[in-house]
Amino acid sequence: MSDNNFIGDAERELIPVSALNQYIYCPRRCALIFIEQAWSENLFTAEGRVMHEKADSNKFESRGNVRIDYSVPLRSLRLGLIGKADVVEFHKMGDKWIPFPIEYKRGKPKLDDCDKVQLCAQAICLEEMLNVEIPEGALFYGQTRHREDVVFDNVLRMETENTARKVHELIESGITPKAEYSAKCKKCSLLELCLPKVSRKASKYLLTAIEEE
Repeated sequence: MSDNNFIGDAERELIPVSALNQYIYCPRRCALIFIEQAWSENLFTAEGRVMHEKADSNKFESRGNVRIDYSVPLRSLRLGLIGKADVVEFHKMGDKWIPFPIEYKRGKPKLDDCDKVQLCAQAICLEEMLNVEIPEGALFYGQTRHREDVVFDNVLRMETENTARKVHELIESGITPKAEYSAKCKKCSLLELCLPKVSRKASKYLLTAIEEE
């Protein structure tokens, strides 16, 4: 577990754990949501919302040596995070109950670490809240109906802490990054608000106009 206490201020504004996922996916999308308070739902976000609502439908159940809690509140003052875990399984090991966070996603495993970082951030919150060490958790993808285990190693923990720092810096700056169009823009619910192609053309036009002066 890292000793990096780069925030450590209980009075500092807490940011949603989900913001880390948004930032890795696209810093501009993160800024549009958490700085400009912009949001628009599409088919993908609607399906994801339904999945989370189903995960939140039950609050608690027990299966032998496993206790399952739903919609678990999260907070880390060290990283300045707040949020909610879809599901946390508590596995009894001797006289201890070890948390095993599970995050539900509508699609399939990503090429980047956005989902893994979000899950790791949940684990870090639980570790701080419960004073335990959590070695792993899982991501459940609705499209594949498959549960993918995630190990919270030092590399993933460092990426999670660095992402938390970057999101705080982004939000505190109050500056939305410029648009950069890529293939993933097609599935983004904020496409019509972001207008990455239009923004890119406008930027090129302004640069050309300045150079010609």
